[in-house]
Amino acid sequence: MAKARALDKRRKSVKNIRKITRTMELIATARFKKAMDRASAATAYTRRITQLVADLANAGLKVSHPLLEERPEVKTARLLVLTANRGLCGGYNGNVVRQGLSRWEELRSTLPAAKLEISGKRGISAFKFRGHAPDLTYLHFEDKPSFAQVEELANRYLEEFLRGELDRLDVAYMRFEGIARQTAVVETLLPLGAIAGAAAAQPAAGATTDYEFLPSAESILEEVVPTSFKIKLFKCFLDAAVSEQVARMTAMKAATENAGDLIKALGTAYNRARQSQITGEIMEILGGVEALKAK
Repeated sequence: MAKARALDKRRKSVKNIRKITRTMELIATARFKKAMDRASAATAYTRRITQLVADLANAGLKVSHPLLEERPEVKTARLLVLTANRGLCGGYNGNVVRQGLSRWEELRSTLPAAKLEISGKRGISAFKFRGHAPDLTYLHFEDKPSFAQVEELANRYLEEFLRGELDRLDVAYMRFEGIARQTAVVETLLPLGAIAGAAAAQPAAGATTDYEFLPSAESILEEVVPTSFKIKLFKCFLDAAVSEQVARMTAMKAATENAGDLIKALGTAYNRARQSQITGEIMEILGGVEALKAK
């Protein structure tokens, strides 16, 4: 009877766990839809403004901007790693940390002055565990990062780049390519020449390089070029947020299904144990009856 009770107690415990994982799956699903709407809304704008910068950089026009100029020698670099504050999202954090760690070791081997910045508790603890203390950490970018929060970060990078204190900025994050596919990547956002080159490799259909600047090319570039960097960085945060929710939704769904299978197996084991217990008790009773008859 003790075994049957233990199985029943374990089955009830697993049922409670299944309720928790099911609830977390529903929460992740709701957050995923909101995050995907924000990421989808920003994708078209990001692609178009990046293509615009690429066209301007490759149109042969006599225009220049400090952010478009390649540095002849990279002396300082920055790596920004975007991870989650919470776990229970499968391999999301692990994949981003692996990509970021690989790039960080590469930067440190060539640029001793390189600095590391990490967003998310999971990434911070993972890098510290491997002996890499970040120079700056961020914990306020949750599953719904705002443009104002990202713009504040982007403005600091732009100011440092223009002052010559930063020559290169890499961002390690999970790129959202669809519900079924998210890829951990490291993307170079500064200098902006890298963005222009990447976009030029995939020209948009019907794109044109004929531009007429009013009032002047300098005034237009002064607005467009920094904005393209801010939007690109904001898109990284949006992709990271929606990818985290997809990973958590998938992980919680798998956990819920596994809990259901375990409950079913425990139910079968409980029924067998209970049946065996009842059979034993009947046999004891029959044995007692036969003993009384013999007297």
